[in-house]
Amino acid sequence: MQYYDTGYLQILFVVLLIVFILFNIQRARGGKQLFIRRIPGLSAIDEAIGRSTEMGRPVLMVPGLSGLDPVGIQAIKIFGYITRTAARFATPIRLLLANAPLYSVATEMIRDVYQTEGVPERFDPQSVRFVTDRQFAFAAGVAGLIYRERVAAAFLMGDWYAESLIVAESANAVGAIQVAASTITTQTPFLIAACDYVMIGDEFYAASAYLSREPVLVGSLVGQDWSKLAIASLIVVSSLFGSVEKRFVQQTAEWVQEPGKAGEMRPIPARMKRNDEILPLRFFSPRKPGPLDPPRQKKPGAETSTGGDS
Repeated sequence: MQYYDTGYLQILFVVLLIVFILFNIQRARGGKQLFIRRIPGLSAIDEAIGRSTEMGRPVLMVPGLSGLDPVGIQAIKIFGYITRTAARFATPIRLLLANAPLYSVATEMIRDVYQTEGVPERFDPQSVRFVTDRQFAFAAGVAGLIYRERVAAAFLMGDWYAESLIVAESANAVGAIQVAASTITTQTPFLIAACDYVMIGDEFYAASAYLSREPVLVGSLVGQDWSKLAIASLIVVSSLFGSVEKRFVQQTAEWVQEPGKAGEMRPIPARMKRNDEILPLRFFSPRKPGPLDPPRQKKPGAETSTGGDS
């Protein structure tokens, strides 16, 4: 029964989200430049790759323990942009993975990036490596590569758990610029403590739209932001309306006869319990006693005599 009372709001929000997304996708396809807030972590990508190029050290990319899921695919798409920029300057890359299916997808994607840039001969099959699917063995393998090759830039994006600080501190120890992002909120504080830039919350999912500027991705991102603003506005308006309504109900009263006192009238709130019965909620102003209502009983001592005995 509760769903039938409030379930229509869920349907309304879904319809509103779809309308906003489709509308903004159409705007983006029509040539409209939609605004996306600048993400500092992604703006530092070119700086980190440039530093690796100057120092002649590789760029490290690690998606954590992500599998072939939305988080892993999102991380690989960001790594594709990083690889494209590194390929233009012949900067070596190292992509280390802990999931076999994601390793296969990442290998083909990195190969396609080099072919798209017109330098397929620069693709090194050993640059994309499957380490292991064991958590701390994977952390040890990544840390060992960091110390051996002394990477100049590290991009840690994906699902991170207890191994996050091991990898981040290892990269910090060799002086690498680190850009991190994780959907695991319990690991975000550790990444913030050890990394230079950290993307928090929806910034990770907005990264592909920010980097590629594809109309579908940009329109979807802006449509979701519109929906969030609409829901936040509805919450504020509902809170204000609820406060005003509660105050109005408290002030609303009706004149009723008090039990046990015949003829005496007094105002009682509309929801006050009377004679084991809850009065219905009514929105009207308090009614004063009319001429046909029984007169009020005067309280003893309410009036004082002003005259004396004659």
